[in-house]
Amino acid sequence: MMLRISKKLMFAIEAVLDIAYNAGSEPVQSGEITRRQGIPKRYLEQVLQQLVRAGVLSGVRGPRGGYRLARERRRISVGEIMRIVRAMETAADPVEDPAGSELGHRVVRPLWIELQDDCMVKLDNTSIEDLCLRAHEAGLESESRSKIDFSI
Repeated sequence: MMLRISKKLMFAIEAVLDIAYNAGSEPVQSGEITRRQGIPKRYLEQVLQQLVRAGVLSGVRGPRGGYRLARERRRISVGEIMRIVRAMETAADPVEDPAGSELGHRVVRPLWIELQDDCMVKLDNTSIEDLCLRAHEAGLESESRSKIDFSI
């Protein structure tokens, strides 16, 4: 995990959030996500397939097919999505490079690892439900016919 968010990770979180926020009784089609979020199709399909394989989304085949959440919104964390996307990315994390100075290994890297751990705790404690609530509070319209009920 890096503190700078990759495009692929941003798209993955936005896609899952889009599905959670806009899904009605019908599955959400990737074309709808592209239309609403402007995520390029080549990125989107790859990320959606990976999220299906990891059990975050389920794919629905057929002419009315698309994607839905495989679990309740509150049971999918941003941290989980991050780990799935990081596993897809090929760039090596400089923190894991065995080369480097003593200062790098004993001072800078431990700081970075500490920051990453703190960040992952926050992401693991942030659910898709939390992000849906933020979207609702920001006044974003949901395209779902069935109105989402945010009462606790």
